[in-house]
Amino acid sequence: MNAAIQIESLGKRFDALWAVRHLSLSVPHGVIHAFLGPNGAGKTTTLRLIAGLLFPTEGSVRVAGMDPGREWEPVRRLLSYVPDVPFLYGKLTGEEFLRFVGGLHGMDGRSLEERISFFVERFELRQYHRHRVESYSHGTRQKYVLSAALLSRPQVLLVDEPMVGLDPASSRVLKDLLRAEAEKGTAVLLSTHTLSVAEEVADHITVIHRGSIVLSDATAALLGPNRAESLETLFLRITQE
Repeated sequence: MNAAIQIESLGKRFDALWAVRHLSLSVPHGVIHAFLGPNGAGKTTTLRLIAGLLFPTEGSVRVAGMDPGREWEPVRRLLSYVPDVPFLYGKLTGEEFLRFVGGLHGMDGRSLEERISFFVERFELRQYHRHRVESYSHGTRQKYVLSAALLSRPQVLLVDEPMVGLDPASSRVLKDLLRAEAEKGTAVLLSTHTLSVAEEVADHITVIHRGSIVLSDATAALLGPNRAESLETLFLRITQE
């Protein structure tokens, strides 16, 4: 069976700068995989390569066995991507935005309305739902972008800094949703600076530094049964060497 995400010797160069180089990574279905690194390490570039928004300079990316750059349409049907800066159409209401996204995925009728209602209730969005997106705070926009990404029950979910702008209650809701999606078989690749989130929810952790992987292992193996060393301590130690 193909891994949900398979990266082999991946490299991306912008002019003379290699944003990522010699990157190999496998993410199975049903796993939350945290992708960590300092600013400029190459995390966002890697997610964009997986999503098919950038083309590799070298190496390969496969999503469910398909090349996202060349097989965009079938990949789009099974993958959702939440970028680090949420984008919504400002003149739409939140309700219209979610219906629009559902329509792109071929969803309609009762099943779509039930999914929209589910996320509106979970993220407590009812008071904003019929107001234009341009009036929303960053946190509210983030909740709608996350809801849209999960609406179609993707097989692969890429999430870049999902906790930015979320209050503690909404962060808890998102963690529970990500775990529930993984338990249903979704592969979640989560890029975050919030190390406590990675430590809490991730099954596997990969650390990237200066465009290359410096550490990758199961969370339990990295931190040990007694959690003698925190993820923060481990992260700082290996990225400052």
